[in-house]
Amino acid sequence: MNFAEGEILYFDKPYGWTSFDVVNRVRGAICKHLGQKKLKVGHAGTLDPLATGGMVVCTGKSTKHIEELQYGVKEYVATLKLGATTPSFDREHPEDATYPTGHITQELLKETLKCFLGEIWQVPPVYSAVKVDGKRAFDYARKGKDVELKAKLLVIDEIELLSFDQTQMQAVIRVVCSKGTYIRALARDIGVKLNSGAYLTDLRRTRVGDVTVGQCMSPTDLASLFN
Repeated sequence: MNFAEGEILYFDKPYGWTSFDVVNRVRGAICKHLGQKKLKVGHAGTLDPLATGGMVVCTGKSTKHIEELQYGVKEYVATLKLGATTPSFDREHPEDATYPTGHITQELLKETLKCFLGEIWQVPPVYSAVKVDGKRAFDYARKGKDVELKAKLLVIDEIELLSFDQTQMQAVIRVVCSKGTYIRALARDIGVKLNSGAYLTDLRRTRVGDVTVGQCMSPTDLASLFN
């Protein structure tokens, strides 16, 4: 591989790692292998620390293609807890409210998911990296300051219910969507549409473009890069 001329690499991001953790690990390993101090490395599409799965990392001159790579379709498998919400729409924060769930059935859930197929307007989470007046939204949120985020037009190509545990009020869904889609915000909106609440308890990006997570390498085992 010619890392300076440019390589496009695919990794399975571990739970708890930030996207920059993956980039730093890859850059460090390559620089050590090449015996150099610097190398341009970047990623095409952030994954939250609590999420796992496919992530694109570009090196050298291939970093010029990051923007176009970000537009590749992405597939996720998400687990939702119904009947409650959190400030961040995931497990990063404790539940802040609970809602009725007695009316939620598998049939209602399937019909509700159909409402999100195609073009949708989505307001990003306040705990996100969206910039507002030059600052990240999460900077305002962590200081307890209110911030108004504008809705963005997105495309959900596919959405389906994989399983539903009515006793635990837990749903697993598969989503194929466009760049910029926040699955945490989708969970929030599904809860609202159900006249209840919902938040994300698990998220795995299973495909980036045409590359499935099964084809991705682990950032903790980079030996295959240098074979």
